[in-house]
Amino acid sequence: MYTKPLINNLKYLKMKTVTKLFATTLTALAILTTSNLKAQTMSSTEPMTTGSGMAFKIGVGVNYGIFPDKSEMDYGYGADVKLQYDLSPYVAVTASGGYTRLKWKGSPLKFEFIPLLGGVRVFPIERMYLATELGSGLAIKDGANMNFIYTGGLGYEWKNGLDLGVKYEGYVNNSASDLYFMKTGQFNLRLAYNFKL
Repeated sequence: MYTKPLINNLKYLKMKTVTKLFATTLTALAILTTSNLKAQTMSSTEPMTTGSGMAFKIGVGVNYGIFPDKSEMDYGYGADVKLQYDLSPYVAVTASGGYTRLKWKGSPLKFEFIPLLGGVRVFPIERMYLATELGSGLAIKDGANMNFIYTGGLGYEWKNGLDLGVKYEGYVNNSASDLYFMKTGQFNLRLAYNFKL
């Protein structure tokens, strides 16, 4: 009798907390971007860049994400290693692999997989990037399959190697999988450190 209002209140508080987290992250990125724009001269028409380009970086990161209310999933977390090659000061290609665990709502079930992704980063402003990735997840449990992963987001790379990004990560699961779930996705926050090679 009293459990439904309690559950609804918990869901509301959870979404409110997550909304604040993402709003804070986006505000921080906006402030950093604004400070970089102020440093650019008003007469310059060239976009600011990440440097001379043609360089390798390897990043080690951790991430945490939440799913929308309509999803069968509750939250997800993981870690990854990302290789980045700067083709120019404006564009980089990426390849990554790691570990991800997704938790079902109201159930002890979890879905674990190894995401293998390739992507592109575009730097419209110095150190700030827009990113997209496509790939597949290799399920760890026998009988579980994942077909396709797609992402889109933005982030910021500091000169000291710190990399902070937010993204939407979508999943399209194989209907033949023992742990089948409908098409869904998470809003994800990633914190990483990049090393130049």
